[in-house]
Amino acid sequence: MNNSNSPLRVLITGGASGIGLKIAEAFAASSAQIYICGTNVEKLEKCLSDHPSWNGSRCDISDDQNVASLVENAAREMAGIDVLVNNAGIAGPTASVEDCTPEEWRKTMDINVNGVFYGIHHAAVHLKESRGSIINISSVAGRIGYVMRSAYCASKFALKGITESLAKELGPAGVRVNSILPGFIESERWINTTKARAEQLGKTYPEMRAELLSKASLGSTVSEEEIAQMCLYLCSPAGKNISGQSLSLCANIEYL
Repeated sequence: MNNSNSPLRVLITGGASGIGLKIAEAFAASSAQIYICGTNVEKLEKCLSDHPSWNGSRCDISDDQNVASLVENAAREMAGIDVLVNNAGIAGPTASVEDCTPEEWRKTMDINVNGVFYGIHHAAVHLKESRGSIINISSVAGRIGYVMRSAYCASKFALKGITESLAKELGPAGVRVNSILPGFIESERWINTTKARAEQLGKTYPEMRAELLSKASLGSTVSEEEIAQMCLYLCSPAGKNISGQSLSLCANIEYL
């Protein structure tokens, strides 16, 4: 990690809305330089208009050349990269294995797995120079199987392997690699996937929500702000010896 007193230089994929936006805002509040990307040009432009000190560009993270350009632009604008937050991802299909199409499976992997690889592949040289930090936003579905969510679970389980392997590979260069595994996030995506699963099982949304929360010891959702604060912690002096970890932030979900 950058040991100077200069602001952290943070690249966040999917940073124009949702969890990514909260992460960006949290780092910005600590005086970090921010570079974000997104696929929705309207949302991206509005976000950059609302935060004029930030930089950003459109990027399809499932496209290697898009990501190569993203990293090059971010490193040029910020004169380097200290933190890469691989946040962009999709929920994928809510479907049985028979009904999940190969196209849906490939799209989930292209974004949730390949996109993470492309980001690290292109940013590694900059992160080695800064002795930086990589944070992969995963999911509790990356440690517990989830009925009718096989594509999403497989993509998030893959991040555990990426995190542990690269923590060992990049550790000698001073680069730390961790994943955060949120549980049920009070967000539009979780509400939509919960509604989809309720429909699959012939239940109402309130019934499905209550059933899911009963699987967490604390019986609660987590907030996007909590995820952002964990990112800050991992990049702070207090987190300097945390690497190779898949850190659950989930109110202790016991099973799915």
